[in-house]
Amino acid sequence: MSKEITPSDKQATAVDAGNDRANERAATPAVDVLEDETGITLLADMPGVSRDHLDLQVEGDSLHIEGRVQPQTPAGLEAIYAELRVPRYRRSFTLSRELDTAKIDANLKDGVLTLRIPKQVHAQPRRITVNAG
Repeated sequence: MSKEITPSDKQATAVDAGNDRANERAATPAVDVLEDETGITLLADMPGVSRDHLDLQVEGDSLHIEGRVQPQTPAGLEAIYAELRVPRYRRSFTLSRELDTAKIDANLKDGVLTLRIPKQVHAQPRRITVNAG
C-alpha cells in the first residue's frame, strides 16, 4: 500500500457525540488506492449510495468516508423483506502530510466514488534545467 494513505484501524465517528450514526453498523467499502508522481487516486465501491447521501470529511490527517444506501422502491409499494442488512458504508484513512487535502476532487458515478488527492507542490517531482555555458 502507498505510504501516502493508510486505512485507519478505528471507524469514522460522527462529529456530534450524541448522534446515533456513530453507533450504527456499517459495511466497509472495498477500496483501491493508485499512486502516481502527482498524487493518489482512491476508488471506493459504494453501490446504492447517491451523491445526496454521501459524506466526505477531512479532519487533520484523517479522511472519513460515509455513505447511506437508499433502496429504490416503486411508488405505492412497501418493502416487507429486504436482504440489505447494513444500509451504510463507512471507512477512514490516515493521509500523509505530503497530500494537499484542500484540493481533493470527488466524483461519484455508477456506485464508485473516485477521489483524486494531489501531492503538495513541494512534494511533486520537478525537472531542473541545466544551462550550458
